[in-house]
Amino acid sequence: MATLLGDDRYTFDLDWYDEQAGINRKYFLYYLVVTNQIEMYDVKNQRIFLKRMEIPGLALDDLFVGAKVTILSRCMKVTDYGDVRTKTRFEANRTRTFAMIKPDSYPNMGKIIDSIYASGFEINKLKMSKYSANTAAQFYAEHVGKGFYENLSNMMTSDVCVGLELVASDAVAKWR
Repeated sequence: MATLLGDDRYTFDLDWYDEQAGINRKYFLYYLVVTNQIEMYDVKNQRIFLKRMEIPGLALDDLFVGAKVTILSRCMKVTDYGDVRTKTRFEANRTRTFAMIKPDSYPNMGKIIDSIYASGFEINKLKMSKYSANTAAQFYAEHVGKGFYENLSNMMTSDVCVGLELVASDAVAKWR
């Protein structure tokens, strides 16, 4: 495993989908802060996969849960923090919030997503789904019985909604 300890490195869990084998391969990525290098460890084979080297264009700010990074032409996804110290350091600065693109805004989804990125957010997860009347009632439970609820429910069930998990520094306040 990596030889640097403590303040010298951060650890991340990575997944890479190997199309030829049809499987997900798991790695630990060690980011060596002092030298701006990475080292990778193959979890399955329990050995070093990639010896220390600098990856041009890869910076510490690019590494967070949900990020996709390219290392030697392989697009890998950061699935988790590899240790408590790394998680504490990164989660302290980055928080998550939920955003929704409702059916009436669906035609402008591209512009909305561009605006989200321009505002400094990363989109960690995105899911499209169609609300049923029951799902809409659960999501908007505090509005059931109010005068506008029927119009709201009809609009929410009219087409697909897009739910997004946004990540940024102080994401909740920034999104509001």
